[in-house]
Amino acid sequence: MAEASSVNVGSGCEEKGPEELSQEPARPGTNISRVKLFDTMVDTFLQKLVAAGSFQRFTDCYKRFYQLQPEMTQRIYDKFVTQLQTSIQEEISEIKAEGNLEAVLIALDAIVEESKDRKEQAWRPSGIPEKDLRSAMAPYLLQQRDALQRRVQRQEAENRQLADAVLAGRRQLEELQLQAQARQQAWQALHREQKELLAVLKEPEG
Repeated sequence: MAEASSVNVGSGCEEKGPEELSQEPARPGTNISRVKLFDTMVDTFLQKLVAAGSFQRFTDCYKRFYQLQPEMTQRIYDKFVTQLQTSIQEEISEIKAEGNLEAVLIALDAIVEESKDRKEQAWRPSGIPEKDLRSAMAPYLLQQRDALQRRVQRQEAENRQLADAVLAGRRQLEELQLQAQARQQAWQALHREQKELLAVLKEPEG
């Protein structure tokens, strides 16, 4: 899966680098440079994230469990990486939707493009800094506060789910360790019985 993600990201970067994306002319209503650049950055981040959390590092954290159940460890790792990528992509999509980020980036490209041919003066402050700051920042700050509150609530719920999953994993590991110990003890008892039986069979008849 990490390889697939790497291939997808790599192919995108070969077609157009960040510099080329940022220099594309603005075309209102289409996916223009800043939108594409943002998507490329997200893909690159996911690629580096998966590469940093390699299977080798995962097994280093759970050596005992990996030795007992290597195939199950691989399945758990694959599922973990898939869910992590999906969760991050969904989170970024929600942030883009809540902040109307795509429309903002498109509008920004349009403003930059239009300003090239503009002859009249751009907007100037009124001379009252407090008034200008409130009018410009208040709606944005309120929107960001609401978005952060929603993210905190989601994060708290995810943390509770992760805590439950960790506890369940620990219980499963303990059960596997107990099973391994029981099998070892049973094997040792059987071995002793075999030795005793052989000793009896080898005793000379009286």
